Order: sequence, then structure tokens, then C-alpha cells
Amino acid sequence: MDILTLVGLVAGVLIVVLAMLANASVLTFLNLPGLAIVLGGTFAVTLIKFRLSSVMSAFRLAFSAAFKEQVARPTELIREVGELAMVVRKEGILGLEDHETTNGFLQKAINLCVDGHPPELVEEALNQETRQTAERYEVSERVFRGIGESAPAIGMLGTLVGLVQMLNTLDDPSSIGPAMAIALLTTLYGAFIAQLIALPLADKLQLKAEDEARNQLLITTSIRNIMRGENPRVMTELLSSFVTPEQRTGLAPEREA
Repeated sequence: MDILTLVGLVAGVLIVVLAMLANASVLTFLNLPGLAIVLGGTFAVTLIKFRLSSVMSAFRLAFSAAFKEQVARPTELIREVGELAMVVRKEGILGLEDHETTNGFLQKAINLCVDGHPPELVEEALNQETRQTAERYEVSERVFRGIGESAPAIGMLGTLVGLVQMLNTLDDPSSIGPAMAIALLTTLYGAFIAQLIALPLADKLQLKAEDEARNQLLITTSIRNIMRGENPRVMTELLSSFVTPEQRTGLAPEREA
């Protein structure tokens, strides 16, 4: 569970809501027609920009990637592939047959190696998987950035609708203040959705995509070196470029093994 994403989202929403309710009630900021305009309009624009399957996939990926710490740490992967290299050095490539890992990409790489495919085919299959994963993340990120762009614009559209309705009732000055407040609520709804939900999730998806791409490149590089019979110590030294200088000290035992 990526607790920081959940904490940030809840904290942001809570701070804004508490500020809104400091000198007013919930009903002051509740306008169902305006909310319907923003939610319905944003959803409609999103469907115009993207296919429904892409939108549904984006929401599934957002909640599975943004709220779950499913990306392995590079140091853990380097240690694991270092152990795999030691096994192959002692028992051959078939020694990996009984190895199980929680990383799906690494497990696919192991299965391809054990099945006896040539190194070129294994590397091409892994690169193809990396490209497809990056594409899924990119589409999901674009969906949420599209929502972040559309929601404020639709909110402004709702404000214009409210202002037109207000101008039609200028014969009653007492209604101008409440009507103006209702008109501005749609802009508030649009900014709320964009700045506190859609755009932060898009940035989180971009970050997770970069982490996933780095880990998959690390695994692909490792498998290529293992199939070439590279020395485990040398391989670990080469893979240390995927981590920070501070994290490399934790890999010292593997380099000395």
C-alpha cells in the first residue's frame, strides 16, 4: 500500500473541506445542478477524447498503481538477479526452473530462459513487454491529464451559465448575491477535481511508469548478462548504476560474493 498517496489525497481534500466549512455550512457549497454540469461535462469530454476502454483501464491502473506500492526497489532486484546469476553459474540455466519470484516481469524472463529460447528472442520479448507497459501507463496518464484540463473549463462554462441566469433576475437585487455564489461553485468544483484528484494522480502515474521502466530495463540487462555467462560480481557492479551512490554501499556484500 502506497500510504503517502492516500495520506496526501485525504489530507488535501480534508484541508480544503475544513476551510470551506470554517464559516459556512455544507449546504452553502452544495449545488447539485452545478455539480452535475462539472461531473457530467468532464466525463463527456473525456469520452470524446478517449475510448471507453481506455478510460476504464486508466482508472483501474490508477487505483492499482497509485495506491499500491507494487514497484520493487532496484536494490532488491539487484540482489535477486545476483542470486540467479550464482545459480546459473553453478547449475546452468535449468537451475532457475524452481525459482519463484513475486515480480511478474522477472518471472516471465526466467520462464523464457528455462524454455530454451535464444537470447535474442528473450531480449526482444522483454523489450516488447516493456514497451506495452509504458504505453499503458502513458494512456492512463493522458486520461487523467485530460480530466485535469477539462474539469476547470467545464466549471467555467457552468459559471457562465449561472451568470446568465443571474442577469435574467436583476429585477430582484436580493437574489444577486446567492445567485453569484451558486455560479462560482461550478468553477470551484472543476478546480477541486483537477488540482486535488486528476492532476496529482497523473503525476503519480508518470512517476510509477518511470520506476517500472527502470526496473524492467534492469531485469532485461540482468537476464542478458546471465545468459552470456557474465560473472555475478561483475554483473552486480554494472547494475549498481541503477541505484544512487548511497544505496550502492548496501550492495557491497553481493559485489564481494
